[in-house]
Amino acid sequence: MKFFSGFCLANEQELFSSYLNQSDFTVAGFSYGAIKAFEYTLTCKERIDTLQLFSPAFFEDKDAKFKKLQTLSFSKNSELYTQNFMQNIVYPSTFDMQPFLKQGSLEELNELLHYTWNEERLCALKERGVNIEVYVGECDTIINALHVKDFFVPYASVYYLKRVGHILK
Repeated sequence: MKFFSGFCLANEQELFSSYLNQSDFTVAGFSYGAIKAFEYTLTCKERIDTLQLFSPAFFEDKDAKFKKLQTLSFSKNSELYTQNFMQNIVYPSTFDMQPFLKQGSLEELNELLHYTWNEERLCALKERGVNIEVYVGECDTIINALHVKDFFVPYASVYYLKRVGHILK
């Protein structure tokens, strides 16, 4: 299994152990890492049976003003931004994310905010036989879980988890 980490995180795959398919033919990613996992799966020449996207970063429903405010806040004080971000990704739980903390960059933030999920490429993966699974939490304060669910339903098995947030806890 190959796992891609979320923005400002490293080695957090244990958070998703109850959902992760541990097969050698699985690629998974959390939030920003879901983008990386998707892009990797598109170009990988090796066998991939399952692509697991945990709370995929999805900001296509946000306007330019929102995205600009995020980048300005990060540029002004990246430590404070990251601290607030960590509080938001654990909500509604009080899980300690400190062991997984890794300072993110403005480039990564811009990439995740401006990424566009391509429906044709999702179809291409599906046609290639890749089973796509998407997991989203009802109480997510980072992404709009209902928008994500509705977007991915035609291409994936979508699991909408009640009473959990971005880290699915």
